[in-house]
Amino acid sequence: MNGMAPPAFDLEAFLETSGIDRKTVELKAKQSFFSQGDVADCVYYLRTGRAKVTVVSNEGKEATITMLAPHDFVGEESLASVGGARLTTATALTPCTALRIERNEMIRAMHGEHDFSDLFLKFLLMRGIRTQADLVDQLFNSSEKRLARVLLLMAEFGKPGEPESLIPKISQETLAEMIGSTRSRVSFFMNRFRKLGFINYNGRIRVKKSLLNIVLHDKLPGDNAARPSILGFPDRQPRQKKPQNKPEFHSV
Repeated sequence: MNGMAPPAFDLEAFLETSGIDRKTVELKAKQSFFSQGDVADCVYYLRTGRAKVTVVSNEGKEATITMLAPHDFVGEESLASVGGARLTTATALTPCTALRIERNEMIRAMHGEHDFSDLFLKFLLMRGIRTQADLVDQLFNSSEKRLARVLLLMAEFGKPGEPESLIPKISQETLAEMIGSTRSRVSFFMNRFRKLGFINYNGRIRVKKSLLNIVLHDKLPGDNAARPSILGFPDRQPRQKKPQNKPEFHSV
């Protein structure tokens, strides 16, 4: 034995040569892979482009659940049951190329190739961890901190190790949906990040890794012992109670 590690599983090569019945689909920006309520009958593997997954409430309010990057799967809920309905909508943010794999073909491939099923299971676990982190973010962090985290997650779609990275074109309305805020607040925070040197904007948003200071440490330039409010407003001073006139009691 030479102690050499086995070669890493090549997902792209497997999908191209394994005999899986798949279909290449190309979408323009704003086109949907599938819509909420559609029959969940296939899984998509995103090869190029960026996309988002959204959900719409009964009242018509839309929320962005997650962003998709190349090598992500989407539509995995189709594996849970036959004839189930889609719970979300997947929409292209940029021109996308994806492989459409029918439900039965996906199940057959997972049973027939353990390396593939291991990789897909790892993907599902990582997505679950990401969803939990998103929930914690929504529950405990300020909207400015949530925006910083979203921008950093999107910036990681670029090459690792770069001090700064371009993110896909995305509207402030979509960013507001993702962090549970309003477009005006997102605009305020983006201008603040730009003034602090955390991002650049010239048609595309370029995120600098220094933005991590907000997410990890709530640290802003010029911080000292008294940290400014993460929302960009002066910290409120506790109100001083006005002295109250105590009632006088007289003996009878």
